[in-house]
Amino acid sequence: MNNSINVITNSVSKMYVNEDDAEYMEQEEEWVKDGLLDPAWEQQQRKTFTAWCNSHLRKANIQIKNIETDFRNGLMLMMLLEVISGETLPKPDKGDLRFHRIANVNKALDFIASKGVRLVSIGAEEIVDGNIKMTLGMIWTIILRFAIQDISVEEMTAKEGLLLWCKRKTAPYRNVNVQNFHLSFKDGLAFCALIHRHRPDLIDYDKLSKDNPLENLNTAFDVAEKYLDIPRMLDPEVMCSTGMPDENSVMTYVSSYYHTFAGKMKVTKEPLTTSCICSVFYD
Repeated sequence: MNNSINVITNSVSKMYVNEDDAEYMEQEEEWVKDGLLDPAWEQQQRKTFTAWCNSHLRKANIQIKNIETDFRNGLMLMMLLEVISGETLPKPDKGDLRFHRIANVNKALDFIASKGVRLVSIGAEEIVDGNIKMTLGMIWTIILRFAIQDISVEEMTAKEGLLLWCKRKTAPYRNVNVQNFHLSFKDGLAFCALIHRHRPDLIDYDKLSKDNPLENLNTAFDVAEKYLDIPRMLDPEVMCSTGMPDENSVMTYVSSYYHTFAGKMKVTKEPLTTSCICSVFYD
């Protein structure tokens, strides 16, 4: 069995393999139909993945506004990888011609590959051309590798480890039964329970009702942003109105709770003002 991490983005299901234990992590539902993201899920992923990227890029005093276009020259992507890995990537090309952009994106993709990740059907050209499906697939792969893969709870790893952590932490709470990363979080109580379990001073859980999902979601997201430095990554209105929230988006946001409460990601703490990539931005 290949010990690389595989992410297949052009088929119905995506497959992610933990390099250390070679256990498959497969999506439970068929999120991709005919090679296209569901529009509602695409909207959720745009918001969530943008917020997740910016939560790390702020360490370099840089932000993205449009996830579809801001990674096209490769510089933001290289900077993101430097911040979340704490490592230095090769010096980027300074030009802004197409071949410069492709060269920079390839440097980023080569770095991802060096971490045991294999991107299937995602090439530099697709990112440079602003292919949103491929761009979201690439960012999701980065999230899996750097924010989720190393989660370990009672011999469960990655997605299953994160889910088990949520189950254990929310088990004592009424009206919370975490079984997945979509419907189980739809009414907002699971988010509130996770916060209350670790910071009971921030939320009065007894005053919450499952009949007020929008209020619950806003409460959790507001408190997390104000007191825990976890940015809003999900839209409460979309969470309430959609039949099934996007699993990847919810998992990304929940992983931020895990890293806040259970352990920190190994990332650079100080602004990367000495990075050679920064010099390209500020020249």
